[in-house]
Amino acid sequence: MFERFKLLILNHRRLAEAAHATTTTTSTKKLLNAKPRGRIKPPAMLETVQEIALYIHRFHNLDLFQQGWYRIKIKMRWEDSRSTTPGTPARVVQYEAPDLGPDDIFGVWRIDDKDNSFCTQPFRIKYARQDVLLSVMVSFNLSLGKCEGPSTSAVILKFELLYSPVLENGSDLQASTDVIPAAVHEFRIPPKALLGLHSYCPVHFDSFHSVLVDLSVHIVILKNDTYTPPSKVSSASGKVEGAAHEDSVRGNQGSGQGIYVNPTSMACMKAMLTARDILLEELHTISKAIDQTIDLTDISSNLGDNKLIGSIRADLGTADAEVSEARIGSRQVTSEPQNGFQIVNGSLDFENDGLLQSVSKEEMLDAFHSLGDQLSVLWNIFLKFHRANKTKILEFLRDAWASERRAEWSIWMVYSKVEMPHHYLRSGLDGSSNHSARGKVLMSRKLNDDPAQTAISRAVRHRRSIAQMRINNRSIQDMHIFGEPLRIPVILVDRVVNAPLRSTSGNSYFSAQKDASSIHLETGAKAENRLSSAVAQKTGRVLKIVIFVHGFQGHHLDLRLVRNQWLLMDPGVECLMSEINEDRTSGDFREMGLRLAEEVTAFLKKKIDKASRSGGYRNIKLSFVGHSIGNVIIRTALTEPKMEPLLKYLYTYMSVSGPHLGYLYSSNSLFNSGLWLLKKLKNSQCIHQLTFTDEPDLENTFFYKLCKVLKYELYAEMKTFFIKQKTLEHFKNIVLLSSPQDGYVPYHSARIEMCQASSWDHSKKGKIFMEMLNDCLDQIRTPSSEQRMFVRCDVNFDTSSQGKNLNTMIGRAAHIEFLETDIFARFIMWSFPEIFH
Repeated sequence: MFERFKLLILNHRRLAEAAHATTTTTSTKKLLNAKPRGRIKPPAMLETVQEIALYIHRFHNLDLFQQGWYRIKIKMRWEDSRSTTPGTPARVVQYEAPDLGPDDIFGVWRIDDKDNSFCTQPFRIKYARQDVLLSVMVSFNLSLGKCEGPSTSAVILKFELLYSPVLENGSDLQASTDVIPAAVHEFRIPPKALLGLHSYCPVHFDSFHSVLVDLSVHIVILKNDTYTPPSKVSSASGKVEGAAHEDSVRGNQGSGQGIYVNPTSMACMKAMLTARDILLEELHTISKAIDQTIDLTDISSNLGDNKLIGSIRADLGTADAEVSEARIGSRQVTSEPQNGFQIVNGSLDFENDGLLQSVSKEEMLDAFHSLGDQLSVLWNIFLKFHRANKTKILEFLRDAWASERRAEWSIWMVYSKVEMPHHYLRSGLDGSSNHSARGKVLMSRKLNDDPAQTAISRAVRHRRSIAQMRINNRSIQDMHIFGEPLRIPVILVDRVVNAPLRSTSGNSYFSAQKDASSIHLETGAKAENRLSSAVAQKTGRVLKIVIFVHGFQGHHLDLRLVRNQWLLMDPGVECLMSEINEDRTSGDFREMGLRLAEEVTAFLKKKIDKASRSGGYRNIKLSFVGHSIGNVIIRTALTEPKMEPLLKYLYTYMSVSGPHLGYLYSSNSLFNSGLWLLKKLKNSQCIHQLTFTDEPDLENTFFYKLCKVLKYELYAEMKTFFIKQKTLEHFKNIVLLSSPQDGYVPYHSARIEMCQASSWDHSKKGKIFMEMLNDCLDQIRTPSSEQRMFVRCDVNFDTSSQGKNLNTMIGRAAHIEFLETDIFARFIMWSFPEIFH
């Protein structure tokens, strides 16, 4: 009520000034033109405020290591250090009470006036995958000051995760004085977005505090009738800053061209007009997307633009085009003129304006209050509409956010399309003798190029191009990525287009496939019948299961960051972090594969039994993710007879630096020396198998057989069949992740591609390698009856901060980096969502 009364008085004063402007006495003019002796409060200005509302929907615990009390602290500030005024929490609306028990929540949210922060109420986290529904809207106000127009500074949004341990005497948080800052995550709202934005903004914190805070950001510009500029004294002169500006105020008021009529005032008006049109269009878009009617007919008809606003709109050009341009979420590297004004670093420049000479103070003031009132009405309508449809609006904004990630993160990704060769040859000399000399030179040059060095050079060139980019988009920027863009991994993505299958005559290894297709082991058939009956229910949902397998001497949680990203993509997936081979990775791959097969079938049986009690599943999608030799264990497990009924459900296979062709032609001499020591001192069977020293004859080695044939014996008929091991053929999607900086796994082995050393090797070793390579690629080739996505992803990490040490020299740093960062997985998964759903 006090604010409304104050506004009436203020408007009355403005009308009185306008009515008596022409009858101002000479003494009054002298008084106005006189220099002030002290601080005199200037007349009301075109003062605007930036309101940024955050709707915090829920806190989802993905993988916090510690139980205890948690809360989220939020602060907001201008990025420009000259703008020292912080964002202040203006209002808080609790939509619903948190859905926790009395012992799992303590107190209420609070606002700290000392540091202008907002804190959610403390809530207790007890287990993984726990949801805490917070359902609260907090609005921050950031003052734009007087007559400054739209902001040229970005806004930094800071989230802090606070932790308090659980006391031994129970859940009493009040007695606990240990409030520990656990993690911080910052976002940057670019100036372009401050004209108006409605965006999903997930907060993940860091790899040691894997959570998901579901929230959305809503931004608008409003008029501020209560803003009072702070008094600042210049340390040099002792004068009150702004006195000279007040002198100009008094000097201009008598002529009827008030302080409102200047370039920054006009910029403010145009920004408010653009903000109004953005908000109006967003209301239409959101209401239509969520299929909830919102009647804006009366409001749209009452948005009566006076003469000045009409002139501003005409000067802007087509307002709808500007709104559309402002709502584009894709990356823009350069800036171009848009609708009569220039976009410069995300801000609006209105220096050249023909309206300045013909607009009076009264006209500007009337137009300003008209636009301000319209924005206030529309903003209140949105807030009311949001409260009634909060979940649907959040889901719509999340889908829009997900669709924009591929465009934004393509900054660090280089896409190319390559064709899978029909058949690799051992040597450039294997062809006919009448090849031209030029052809030999070109082939020799191509084979002599080191693929790993070529990939590193491509990544370095792309990283240099990133340094020269001006990222000028409207999307909220995650500072974990945009804070130091040159430190982010560069990913070279090769989408492999499959060539037709090779002929079944001559050198082909598909000759046994026809006979193998008619073979059905009795145990496998019975198991498949039981599995089919479990999924016969057509009305159930799809059972999605992902198996994560660690590498040599690894831990079952090694791939937890990749798992967490998968869960963010698809929260309904069931994950198994394989533990069966933990501390047992030095033995025979066949034994490790058998143990994994037993673990997978037991896990799947448990999920199917649970499904049968709740209506069943209409289908199963079984995916695998392996790191290092975990990929060999996966492929070995798929050859086990008990896994045969599951082969038709295989969906996505993601290999993270897996030695699919063993360690033939490994070029890392330091690492090879380490392998030699392991074989001598530890006598590890898997190391012998990786280096093809497990058998004297290369054709009897484990890896050769893994890529070649598997023997089935039908005892009833006393017949032996050799069929191809379909360890890769049944997957619908295959993603091979490699790194040219990884010295632990040969580059060609991780990518299942040609090795230049083998191409000139005419010994039996070269022949064996070529057969293995062609056999693996034959499994990946797409049959004509189905489509398979095959992608090779080269991850180039920034190792500049690690310096030169033993880890980087032997290539261990990049091999372990796959386990210690999740940015590469985030980029790949959100760029190819169809693979991970």
